[in-house]
Amino acid sequence: MRARTWFTSITAVATLAVVAAGCGVSADDNASGGSSSGPVKGLRILVPNSPGSGYDTTARAAAKAMQDAKLSDTVEVFNTAGAGGTVGLQRLVNEQGKEDLLMQMGLGVVGAVFTNKSKATLQDTVPIAKMVEEAEAIVVPKGSPYTTLDQLVAAWKADPGKVPVGGASNAGGPDHLTPMLLAKAVGVQPKDVNYVPYDGGGELLTAILGKKVSFAATGIGEVAEQAKSGDVKILAVTSADKVEGIDAPTLKSLNVDLVFTNWRGIVAPPGLPDAKKAQYIDLLTKMHGSEQWKKTLTDQGWTDAFQTGDEFKAFLNSENDRVAGVLRELGLVA
Repeated sequence: MRARTWFTSITAVATLAVVAAGCGVSADDNASGGSSSGPVKGLRILVPNSPGSGYDTTARAAAKAMQDAKLSDTVEVFNTAGAGGTVGLQRLVNEQGKEDLLMQMGLGVVGAVFTNKSKATLQDTVPIAKMVEEAEAIVVPKGSPYTTLDQLVAAWKADPGKVPVGGASNAGGPDHLTPMLLAKAVGVQPKDVNYVPYDGGGELLTAILGKKVSFAATGIGEVAEQAKSGDVKILAVTSADKVEGIDAPTLKSLNVDLVFTNWRGIVAPPGLPDAKKAQYIDLLTKMHGSEQWKKTLTDQGWTDAFQTGDEFKAFLNSENDRVAGVLRELGLVA
């Protein structure tokens, strides 16, 4: 299988949120935040997509690590889904100067800004931290006629419309870009790809298990357990190297020159005071160094990709330009 090289370093980052129902505080409780000398209090985290999604999952895992490390009081997480994350982004931007609010985001929001023509952009926010990366998995349901990537690609090339691919991203998000770039790499026209978007990883997994799609592109962490149980099969991963604990080859080892990683991070509303920004960077830096977070990275199969402040801001700007170029190349935006 010959392929054109498409390297897209686009990574996965976590957030902060509460882990169990009933543990969160209300929006009005202790909203002034905590002092820099003690646990942060009254923090709210906006997740711009549905419960059970990758953003939501990483948010809650990070919150548990922070709480277990006694770096924060309980944190309220709430979901504001819609338009690939841009509904939540607009809400965050409208909360200018709010000191108790952060938002989980990632590559999907970068792409959605373009494809949904969002008035609010990530350049309107205050970047706090990028935290993790996660490769994508090319996955099929149990009993699929495709047991290898070669078999899948052969059928896909023969009739793309009859081989629907699912993802938990709208146009421009990681689950959407992955099959589009894969199509380009193996000789399928992206415009011919039958992409079926789902609202979050939970809905996508249901579609995979129910064989509503022929295959899917999704974060490895969202199907790792199902792969171990045999309910799905991962045909390939998009990382440069094999993923520990995942019995699947890389695309590169199958002669498909595509490396792609999703990322997630934290941003704050515009107008956040410098002192509060420093406090949140300190919070995430301490969490990043904690044993609790290191265990989370191992358990979830996430790759550490920690950046803060101005370094993360520069990364966001470069990703904005990169994603815009990819979307133009694929004919998804003008």
